[in-house]
Amino acid sequence: MILTIQNAIPDPGTGVADRIVRRTLAKRESEYASEVRRLLDAALELMRANGTSSRPRVADIVAAAGLSNEAFYRHFRSKEALVTTMLEDGAERLRSYLGHQLAKETRPERQVRRWVEGVLAQANAEVAATTLAVLWNGSSADGRIAAGRHFASEPLASLLHEPLTALGSDSPALDAALAAHATLGMLTDCLWKRIEPTRAEIDRVTAFCLGAVTR
Repeated sequence: MILTIQNAIPDPGTGVADRIVRRTLAKRESEYASEVRRLLDAALELMRANGTSSRPRVADIVAAAGLSNEAFYRHFRSKEALVTTMLEDGAERLRSYLGHQLAKETRPERQVRRWVEGVLAQANAEVAATTLAVLWNGSSADGRIAAGRHFASEPLASLLHEPLTALGSDSPALDAALAAHATLGMLTDCLWKRIEPTRAEIDRVTAFCLGAVTR
């Protein structure tokens, strides 16, 4: 017996209703991703412009992004949550940049040097001012940041696993973490002191990272 249209049972996931739901969700996902990007970009521009003299409010960020308070709190619990996301976003961008730099080298020791140079280059002028402003916005009221692991430590350290293995490390993840702590610690000092590392200091940090596995 052939089923009539009224009696047919549609296959879950292939019916018209399901397709409409998926299309609606895809559209909403795209709109929400756009909202988040606009909020992050607006916050970054405001923090860059204000430096460490004043902190933009949520109202300022929302106005600059051309969005509503509802849109902000749809994605972030607070401004502190926004700053955390900004730091994570910055870490992902820096990791991507360093990955391209390491890909230009074939010798593992040169890759380590590229990595150190790329990390410490974040202490240079305009980049440093922007990074410092974001960190300051995530700090306490008196301008101090909480002690703890650097926000970019793990994603950046992962780039060193392969070159350190090639150099003979029997524990590349641990050695990479130690190298990241040392290099990012120096970067943080440079940022808050508002100085740039010298060539001799960059060479010293590179030698320190290499020495852990080639000594």
